Amino acid sequence: MKYTIDDFARLIDHTNLHADATTADMKKLCSEAKKYHFKMVAINQVQSQFCAEQLKGTDIDTGAAISFPLGQTSIVCKLTETKDALKNGANEIDYVVNLTQVRAHNWAYVEDEMRQMVELCHSHHVLCKVIFENCYLTKVEIKQLALLAKKVEPDFIKTSTGFGTSGAKVEDVRLMKETVGPTVKVKAAGGIRNTDDFLAMIEAGAERIGTSAGVKIITVLKKRFEEDDITAIEI
Repeated sequence: MKYTIDDFARLIDHTNLHADATTADMKKLCSEAKKYHFKMVAINQVQSQFCAEQLKGTDIDTGAAISFPLGQTSIVCKLTETKDALKNGANEIDYVVNLTQVRAHNWAYVEDEMRQMVELCHSHHVLCKVIFENCYLTKVEIKQLALLAKKVEPDFIKTSTGFGTSGAKVEDVRLMKETVGPTVKVKAAGGIRNTDDFLAMIEAGAERIGTSAGVKIITVLKKRFEEDDITAIEI
């Protein structure tokens, strides 16, 4: 597939999930998203209304992180937090699975949580992304989660929060994509800070990239395009 600069930009969820993010930081995040035409701003749920207002009239989404970054809240709490985010303008949802239940291999609970979250999001015509936090999981657990997603059909499964012990890995992206198949997409996030890593995740099968380094990545790509006198890259 060939990617232009804008195609690459539209793969990026421009991210600021820091606990100490200021209103000025959120405004800057949204301004950069508009300037570079990123797909989404990834923000903590409480920032949903402010960012939705900043992005009003654009095709850039407001992505609220739910039960972030630990995932250690009940299904009822996750649903309530999601409803509040949607009411305040969020139009994409990234939620963290209950890792205690994943590690206990309580797959019925994990599937029920996923199904309820997906049904709520889809009833509002909003994308739902399921965050695995792969750094705490075995390859068998990652594969089982991906198989559940293949069954439930969220829009994306996602590697990491960026707040765990490590972030996205190419081999995990490849495993997730091979397991989940064509109906569910993969988002790579966590530690993707340079252009080569960005391209490697796409080559491995990621169709969305969560990163706080989107401006740097696109700037470097533009320079490469100019130096090579090209308008697209095939991956």
